[in-house]
Amino acid sequence: MSVNPGYGGQKFIPESVEKIAELRRMIDERHLSTEIEVDGGINPETAKLCIDAGATVLVAGSAVFQAKHPADMIRDLRSNK
Repeated sequence: MSVNPGYGGQKFIPESVEKIAELRRMIDERHLSTEIEVDGGINPETAKLCIDAGATVLVAGSAVFQAKHPADMIRDLRSNK
């Protein structure tokens, strides 16, 4: 979780990026095939941070469902790869 659990639409906790990177290092050191999923506060900006840190799956509920044009938001999120 990259927000405090409880409700949608919360802001991303920036310290999550370092936790993701550390988890990626641990997974890579052990030669594991493990997905890192990040849920909470995901938008195009935070998606890039998470992907760059090693996340492989993102959950972007509020960013998509509260967007005026959800399909455009999904396209923006996917373009961060």
